[in-house]
Amino acid sequence: MKKTVLREAILNLLGERRSGATICPSEAARVAHPQNWREHMEATRQAAIELVREGLIDICQTGKPIGTDKIKGPIRLRLRHIDHHDKP
Repeated sequence: MKKTVLREAILNLLGERRSGATICPSEAARVAHPQNWREHMEATRQAAIELVREGLIDICQTGKPIGTDKIKGPIRLRLRHIDHHDKP
Protein backbone atom coordinates (compact mmCIF):
# COMPACT_ATOMS: atom_id res chain seq x y z
CA MET A 1 0.00 0.00 0.00
CA LYS A 2 2.83 2.43 0.82
CA LYS A 3 4.27 2.13 -2.68
CA THR A 4 0.81 2.55 -4.24
CA VAL A 5 0.35 5.88 -2.43
CA LEU A 6 3.84 6.97 -3.48
CA ARG A 7 3.31 5.89 -7.09
CA GLU A 8 0.06 7.87 -7.21
CA ALA A 9 1.75 10.91 -5.67
CA ILE A 10 4.55 10.79 -8.25
CA LEU A 11 2.17 10.42 -11.20
CA ASN A 12 -0.29 13.04 -9.90
CA LEU A 13 2.43 15.63 -9.31
CA LEU A 14 3.96 15.02 -12.73
CA GLY A 15 0.52 15.16 -14.34
CA GLU A 16 0.03 18.64 -12.89
CA ARG A 17 3.29 19.96 -14.38
CA ARG A 18 3.94 21.19 -17.88
CA SER A 19 5.32 18.72 -20.39
CA GLY A 20 8.96 17.92 -19.70
CA ALA A 21 8.91 19.35 -16.17
CA THR A 22 10.44 17.37 -13.33
CA ILE A 23 9.82 16.83 -9.64
CA CYS A 24 12.10 15.93 -6.79
CA PRO A 25 11.19 12.58 -5.23
CA SER A 26 10.88 14.39 -1.89
CA GLU A 27 7.85 16.27 -3.27
CA ALA A 28 6.00 12.98 -3.69
CA ALA A 29 7.11 11.74 -0.28
CA ARG A 30 5.83 14.99 1.31
CA VAL A 31 2.44 14.64 -0.39
CA ALA A 32 2.04 10.98 0.57
CA HIS A 33 3.50 11.23 4.09
CA PRO A 34 3.61 14.87 5.21
CA GLN A 35 4.47 14.17 8.84
CA ASN A 36 7.41 11.83 8.31
CA TRP A 37 8.29 12.11 4.64
CA ARG A 38 12.04 11.62 5.15
CA GLU A 39 11.40 8.08 6.42
CA HIS A 40 9.79 7.28 3.07
CA MET A 41 12.48 8.52 0.71
CA GLU A 42 13.92 5.08 -0.07
CA ALA A 43 10.42 3.73 -0.74
CA THR A 44 9.80 6.76 -2.98
CA ARG A 45 12.92 5.99 -5.00
CA GLN A 46 11.84 2.35 -5.29
CA ALA A 47 8.37 3.40 -6.47
CA ALA A 48 10.05 5.64 -9.07
CA ILE A 49 12.23 2.75 -10.25
CA GLU A 50 9.11 0.60 -10.72
CA LEU A 51 7.50 3.39 -12.77
CA VAL A 52 10.64 3.59 -14.93
CA ARG A 53 10.53 -0.16 -15.54
CA GLU A 54 6.87 0.21 -16.57
CA GLY A 55 7.84 2.88 -19.08
CA LEU A 56 5.87 5.67 -17.40
CA ILE A 57 8.59 8.00 -16.13
CA ASP A 58 12.28 8.77 -16.45
CA ILE A 59 14.76 9.27 -13.65
CA CYS A 60 17.05 12.16 -14.58
CA GLN A 61 20.34 13.67 -13.50
CA THR A 62 21.66 16.86 -15.04
CA GLY A 63 18.52 16.98 -17.18
CA LYS A 64 19.10 13.62 -18.88
CA PRO A 65 17.47 10.23 -18.29
CA ILE A 66 19.70 7.70 -16.56
CA GLY A 67 19.43 3.96 -16.10
CA THR A 68 18.13 2.69 -12.79
CA ASP A 69 21.51 1.06 -12.24
CA LYS A 70 23.26 4.46 -12.51
CA ILE A 71 21.43 6.26 -9.69
CA LYS A 72 23.84 8.03 -7.41
CA GLY A 73 23.09 11.33 -5.71
CA PRO A 74 20.20 13.71 -6.35
CA ILE A 75 17.65 12.73 -8.97
CA ARG A 76 14.62 14.27 -10.63
CA LEU A 77 11.56 12.50 -12.04
CA ARG A 78 9.64 13.33 -15.20
CA LEU A 79 6.95 11.75 -17.31
CA ARG A 80 8.41 9.76 -20.17
CA HIS A 81 8.06 11.51 -23.49
CA ILE A 82 6.16 9.44 -26.01
CA ASP A 83 6.56 10.52 -29.61
CA HIS A 84 3.31 9.59 -31.28
CA HIS A 85 4.81 10.37 -34.70
CA ASP A 86 7.02 7.29 -34.46
CA LYS A 87 4.07 4.93 -34.56
CA PRO A 88 3.06 3.43 -37.90
